[in-house]
Amino acid sequence: MNYFGQTKGTDIEKQIAQLAQGEAIGGAMYYALAKIAKEKFGLDDVAKEFIELGNQETNHGAFYAMLNGRYPSDEKTFWNMVKGLSKAEFKGEGNLNQLADKLASMGISNEAVNQVREFALQEKHHGEATKAILDKYASVNTEENKSQKVYVCSVCGFEYEGELDNEPDDYICPICGCKKGVFKKL
Repeated sequence: MNYFGQTKGTDIEKQIAQLAQGEAIGGAMYYALAKIAKEKFGLDDVAKEFIELGNQETNHGAFYAMLNGRYPSDEKTFWNMVKGLSKAEFKGEGNLNQLADKLASMGISNEAVNQVREFALQEKHHGEATKAILDKYASVNTEENKSQKVYVCSVCGFEYEGELDNEPDDYICPICGCKKGVFKKL
């Protein structure tokens, strides 16, 4: 069954959006609890259970986001979003390495600094993985798309291709959730 966008524009759209956000936050909370259970208390079995709960919460959030039509379902917009995500992931690597440097200069523990550096490498991997997907499957990498306007989220680096003014006033960045007012035209 295709449930994409079925609650968009309805009287429960706001409630569904709140559920999506709450479930996404719940996923992060369970992952944090898993790290605490494992690293502070040595409870590997509890950590494993919290990770599974986090996975489920994240899946719930994705379902509600799809129900509200939060992410694109037409092919061109879908691939443009993946392209923007890929570029943001590569930028994320540099941003996180800068953060790690800042943490180190503040005297934050090497363990925390090293974790941020590991995340930076993961962001790079995300960029490489999404680029490989684009190279293999996307038909949007054509000359016709090179003339489109490009807007960059000044918070996370996501690149939006197309006419941002055509998006509704409540459009938010698919990565960081900031309003479209933070986007700057390239």
